Amino acid sequence: MTIGGLDPPAGAGVPKGAPRAEGDVPSRSMSDRVGRLSRRPVQQPIQRLGLAAVTFLTGSRRRTPDAVEPLLQVHRVHHPKADVTAIQEAYAVAELSHRGQMRKSGEPYITHPLAVATILAELGADTTTLVAALLHDTVEDTDLTLDEVRAAFGDDVTHLVDGVTKLERVDLGDRAEAETMRKIIVATGRDLRVTVIKLADRLHNMRTIRYRRRASQIRTAEATQEVFIPLAERLGIHVLKSELEDIVFATLRPEEHAATARTVSASQAVTDEAVSKLCTTVKRALREAGIEAEVSPRARHHVSVRRVQKRRGREDLSPFDLSRLMIVVDADTDCYGALGVLHTCWSPIAGEFKDYIATPKFNLYQSLHTAITLPEGDKVEVLIRTRRMHRLAEFGVVAHTGKAEAGPDAPEQLAWLHRLLAWQGGIPDAHVFWSSLTADLSADRELLVFTPGGRPLTLPAGSTCVDAAYAIDEQTGHRCIGAQINGRLVALSSVLADGETVSIITAPPGAAAPSKEWLSFVRSPLARVAIEAWLAKYPNGIEGRMDPLLAPPLGNLAAAGEAAPTLPASRPEPVVAPDEAAAQAPARTRRAPSDPGEAVVSVPGSPGAPVRLARCCTPVPPDELAGFVIRGGTVAVHRADCTNVQQMRRAGRDVVAASWLPHQADQGYRVTLQLEALDRPRLLADVTAAIDAEGADITSASIAPPQQMRVRQTYTIRLADLATLPKLLRALRRVQGVYDVYRARPRVHPRVADRP
Repeated sequence: MTIGGLDPPAGAGVPKGAPRAEGDVPSRSMSDRVGRLSRRPVQQPIQRLGLAAVTFLTGSRRRTPDAVEPLLQVHRVHHPKADVTAIQEAYAVAELSHRGQMRKSGEPYITHPLAVATILAELGADTTTLVAALLHDTVEDTDLTLDEVRAAFGDDVTHLVDGVTKLERVDLGDRAEAETMRKIIVATGRDLRVTVIKLADRLHNMRTIRYRRRASQIRTAEATQEVFIPLAERLGIHVLKSELEDIVFATLRPEEHAATARTVSASQAVTDEAVSKLCTTVKRALREAGIEAEVSPRARHHVSVRRVQKRRGREDLSPFDLSRLMIVVDADTDCYGALGVLHTCWSPIAGEFKDYIATPKFNLYQSLHTAITLPEGDKVEVLIRTRRMHRLAEFGVVAHTGKAEAGPDAPEQLAWLHRLLAWQGGIPDAHVFWSSLTADLSADRELLVFTPGGRPLTLPAGSTCVDAAYAIDEQTGHRCIGAQINGRLVALSSVLADGETVSIITAPPGAAAPSKEWLSFVRSPLARVAIEAWLAKYPNGIEGRMDPLLAPPLGNLAAAGEAAPTLPASRPEPVVAPDEAAAQAPARTRRAPSDPGEAVVSVPGSPGAPVRLARCCTPVPPDELAGFVIRGGTVAVHRADCTNVQQMRRAGRDVVAASWLPHQADQGYRVTLQLEALDRPRLLADVTAAIDAEGADITSASIAPPQQMRVRQTYTIRLADLATLPKLLRALRRVQGVYDVYRARPRVHPRVADRP
């Protein structure tokens, strides 16, 4: 679908779509200010500011210029009751301000703003948008000022004009394009019409791109591909997106585009005949089922045809590869009814059905997609939608009301815009901003996850738990030390999927900080910018930063269910490295006396033999026991479920019966515990302090290197009374970051494992 008439359009094209609600410009009558414009002689040099000011003050009303009449006709189709006085006056001011200026095509410059306004009129844009479109280059390219625009047309028009006005390359050099785009994004945060006008402006500039130098063509086409086409898709304006794609395709890959165009042209007659015949058949089948519908061909644009060629792996395509069928009905229920008719009369292709009505795309696109096989073997793709869905699919955000507001109550499709606004201010460098912007917009889809409290988080596809943490709040991101997906503890680098519930575990202020490792897996610019800013400010990590950075606390977020409850704060301790822990561990961690096995275990089959409790599994009452005679006649007593017992049984070793004596050991019992926790500073000191507080002695400890911010610690502990073991386990589980404590799983002794 092409909008805007001829290239360059001097009038309106054929109106498309249905009427939209009207948005009016504030009433500022200028009927006595815009007369005699066409009769004023051109002065060299043109003093546009003074001339415009005089016109505002001394002009008188005249008839509508012929050039603007087609624009008004298109606008009235969508807004029959519109007051077009402001459009007439805006055209008069723009024509006067640009008088004497020419485009590279040789056309008078006024044809450009008129074409941009016509494109927007065919989308159904409101009067304010059309007025701003006519004036969008006046402040940038003439002496007209924003104050004059505000005095004549009001604040809304002024905001739109200012939003699309480029920053001076003289002042910013090669940063001008990126900083102009940043300015547009910020202005769009208040009013989406800024970006809509800029897209129409870019479309007309692309239509006339052939008049530029080749280097300028390539640079403009690449920027269009990286930023403006994704923006059109985010706003759901398919008619702009598809035409921009085709022009970029022709500009950057002219030979490939020409070959594709020849393929389409050569098959046009056959395609039209085959698709028209099928449309008639499908419409008859729907009517017999009691469903009134419009069935029409949906021709692919050239970029889409090229994608099909690559997918099929061949250049020659069937008529139904070049065109799809579109069925438009009145109600949502008719969509599913039409789907049922298609799948009954023709064979549906497995895996091709997609229900975008029940689950709309991120830009709120809705349709049913399916594919059927004809008796001749041809595959036909079919789109089914209502008239409302069709307007939304073609015109996107403009189809809602004819206006495009971006306030706090804007539709969900603007979540991407809110993300851009959130992180753009954290990137002062224009080139980094441009690369981050293109990376964010290049994500072809998004995913929606939820916090435990039900808050939705819209993230780029491939986002991780760290991205979700920063989407909740920057401080949640800085302090996150773990995450749960659907109640299951996972690594922070775990990739999220649509519909999952993610709970973020945070440390108290001052106890955790971002890791450089996170930059290797985060996907959202919001998270990346925040992490890089923190690392740049505190290059020495958590030891080099001041505690106030991590305030205020997250009590309000946790209460709302947006993050898992912050783990309880621990006693202030200096940061302890694992190899320093022994020096700072409590005094009770010194090694205890020799093994008490023979005092607590009876071995009837080996009376008088020395007894030793195995250190691989550290049995304690009431564990079932199994003994083996080892070197020197000593009986090593294991837990019956010890892995080494199973290995020795398979090796043919004889098991010696053993049992516990009824009395407690004078020297206590040794037990090995394994603890799993989220890694953090002072973890080792807090764990050893908890063990000491329960009156236990540590006889040995080992700590595995952290993996994905998780750490496993193994402690062999001597208890004076076994009754204190459950209490000790509970105390360890209360240590900040610890999520599991259990009796150690026995490891296979290497000499036993090697035996046949």
